Amino acid sequence: MNKNKVDFNNFEWETPSTGVKQKIFLKGNQRVRLLRFYDDFNEEDWCTKGHIGYVTDGEMTIDFNGEIISYKKGDGLWIESGDNSKHKASIAKGRFVELVLFEKE
Repeated sequence: MNKNKVDFNNFEWETPSTGVKQKIFLKGNQRVRLLRFYDDFNEEDWCTKGHIGYVTDGEMTIDFNGEIISYKKGDGLWIESGDNSKHKASIAKGRFVELVLFEKE
């Protein structure tokens, strides 16, 4: 592996929960995650983590405590951490979304 390239084709998919697959590259305290969410994904609790990312394919909606925002291929997302930005993602029946998230451990 080249130190300047993250080749996700050489990573195995992990399944951390129903409706989610991910590939993770970790270096130091930073990670890049390639994620796929499917229509059977169910986020039961509000997420208060911050997320910075880019939608590479598909579509999803995120509920920000009653404000629903749609994301599709080509959209970026910048979600601050904390209760003021609590959110839940959802995927429409028969749909999926693939995105890349840039995170600190």
